[in-house]
Amino acid sequence: MSTGTTDVTPAARAEIAPTGMLRVGLNMGNFLLTGKVPETGEPRGIAVDLGRELARRLGVPVEFIGYPTPGELAEAATFGAWDVGFLGAEPQRAKDIDFTAAYVEIEATYLVPSGSPIREIADVDRPGVRIAIPEKSAYELYLARTLKHANLMRTKGGDAAFKLFVDDKLDALAGLRPRLVKDHAKLPGSRIIYGRFTAVQQAIGIPRGRVAGAKYLREFVEDIKASGLVARTIDQNGVRGLTVAPLTGDPEKK
Repeated sequence: MSTGTTDVTPAARAEIAPTGMLRVGLNMGNFLLTGKVPETGEPRGIAVDLGRELARRLGVPVEFIGYPTPGELAEAATFGAWDVGFLGAEPQRAKDIDFTAAYVEIEATYLVPSGSPIREIADVDRPGVRIAIPEKSAYELYLARTLKHANLMRTKGGDAAFKLFVDDKLDALAGLRPRLVKDHAKLPGSRIIYGRFTAVQQAIGIPRGRVAGAKYLREFVEDIKASGLVARTIDQNGVRGLTVAPLTGDPEKK
């Protein structure tokens, strides 16, 4: 796949940017992938840069639409508020959104308070263990379908989850490792559990049913990984804690 616009079929362009403007949905709650320019409030970050590249290849202008949480971004797909969205690929979201393969992965693990008996990931899923977690995050959706015994204490956003963890003296805080590093620094004696319970697959989504558009996006994601564009974009934004996702091989089979 080249980096020009000639590879884009009319059908793909019409499905990805049906208004002639590429409307890109962003999860502004993920500080690894999105942020704002302090002076102007304009969006910036890895997802923004990749969204601009996609618009360039399509040959259309771009508009960014920010959402405070990934759940709100995912829900907006049901009423056509955006054309492509940068968010974690989770089965619960797949009924409304077709996802590409991941372009980056982010480890998710736990923070535990001082004196906690929890030492390993497996220690968390036990009766009576209470876990603070941002609702409708990709890793909340993962834990909701995989935990057998522990209780998820949901709240809106990472800041609120940390406050709930501290104020209610919960047993663990679930989060993305780079975010937990910041929370750990604010809570003396706390520990980040080694390893991960999942790696959030950050992908590009398009509302379901846009077959030609979904095909082009899958090819786009494989190309930007293979060409090194994702790695360069991570470096240019100075982000730590992200891993470029592996190539999937033939995107037609994904």
